[in-house]
Amino acid sequence: MTSIDDLFNRLAQSPFRQRFRLGRAEYDYVRSRDEATLRQHAAEFIARRLAPARPANDGKQTPMRGHPVFIAQHATATCCRGCLSKWHQIAPDQPLSAEQQAYVVAVLLQWIAAQMQRPAPAARPQKAQVKPDDDPQLALW
Repeated sequence: MTSIDDLFNRLAQSPFRQRFRLGRAEYDYVRSRDEATLRQHAAEFIARRLAPARPANDGKQTPMRGHPVFIAQHATATCCRGCLSKWHQIAPDQPLSAEQQAYVVAVLLQWIAAQMQRPAPAARPQKAQVKPDDDPQLALW
């Protein structure tokens, strides 16, 4: 494993890793939860999706959206065993130890904390809802 400071310095040099940011929904999700809850979610995701020696669908097991931890995993190269090996020097084909799992969770929470120091992302504009009475075809009659 590498030091977290060294890791974040290297990640800052990767254009791919730098493009990940929390969206408004994920930002609001983090704001509405305490750190212990986020830590528990991260630990559960890592234990289930990353800790086995050969995770199911390795390389594709981490969604690109849907939870702040998933985005953090891509941003910190903790999304699959290949990235763990390349970026974190954690050997593939072996289950993650409790210490390695705790390290991954710490990396994820540090990235999320840094994201929360940024201004809140803009909310996505809502699409106009078409009311049944607003059917343009009915206006022709």
